[in-house]
Amino acid sequence: MANSAQARKRARQTIVRRLRSKNAKSAMRTSIKNVLTAVEEGNKEDATTAYRAACSVLDKMVKKGHVHKNMAARQKRRLNLRLRTL
Repeated sequence: MANSAQARKRARQTIVRRLRSKNAKSAMRTSIKNVLTAVEEGNKEDATTAYRAACSVLDKMVKKGHVHKNMAARQKRRLNLRLRTL
């Protein structure tokens, strides 16, 4: 348990940051799944708009430091490959 005021504050900040990261990563995964479901349905227009939204979410995640830039680039590349197969 935190004994000093500084340690208690850091513990509170850690909880808030963990929840924000968790919510952001959940939104990222949801946007990726939206692209994949649109591709599976064969709907190119929905897949394209979902891909653009997913790229935006991934770029924001990189900018905020939630995910590594190479991971986001890899995800975007894989989604683009699936999109091009339509």
